[in-house]
Amino acid sequence: MGVFIAILVILAWIGHLAYSFLFVELSAFNPWLYVHVLIQAHLFTGLFITGHDGMHGSIKPYDSVTNKMIGTFASFLYAGLSFRRLKKNHQKHHDHPGTAEDPDYCEKSQNFFIWYFTFMWRYVTIWQILIMAVMFNVLLLWFSEIRLVVLWIIPAFISTFQMFYFGVYAPHRQPHREEMMPYRSRTLQRNHLLAFLSCWFFGYHYEHHQSPGTPWWRLYQKKSMP
Repeated sequence: MGVFIAILVILAWIGHLAYSFLFVELSAFNPWLYVHVLIQAHLFTGLFITGHDGMHGSIKPYDSVTNKMIGTFASFLYAGLSFRRLKKNHQKHHDHPGTAEDPDYCEKSQNFFIWYFTFMWRYVTIWQILIMAVMFNVLLLWFSEIRLVVLWIIPAFISTFQMFYFGVYAPHRQPHREEMMPYRSRTLQRNHLLAFLSCWFFGYHYEHHQSPGTPWWRLYQKKSMP
């Protein structure tokens, strides 16, 4: 089931992006444009979380090759990310959540924007920028610059804010209360629809740290009753 769902998310991202490039009217007065931008942003987040499940080996348990293949492909499609580097840093996050040793955490400031830009600085690489530049210029052979920016680049950036807020800032910001221990993590209140729409159940973050091998689509099952 995990492989099927991972492939479905990847195909949904590709299919909706292709549809948007080919058929969505670029007009500030077209309400469907904004709908498609938000849908693509949500699918970008799903793409990253598919790669994230690959890091935890939860796409296909006990099959490291399949997890690495799908995780690498999803991470690359998202923004030319290195799956190997992501996995290494993400393990540090789980080993030392909300501490100076956590690469996702900002010890110097709890300000949303300072923390966000610190987070991005730690993960963005020159190779990633070069890969995205090549992809952008290749796509320019078929689509206009404004179409690529509005329907591809902007949704990608929206998804970074979505993932950062629900997967890093909201759960791990200070104060770190007793009920957040040992993961220094909060969690969303039990509302499965909101949890999916906000960040593919990733807001159930304490539960994710409790059970990192649980795939995103089963994380709601770990949520206790209120």
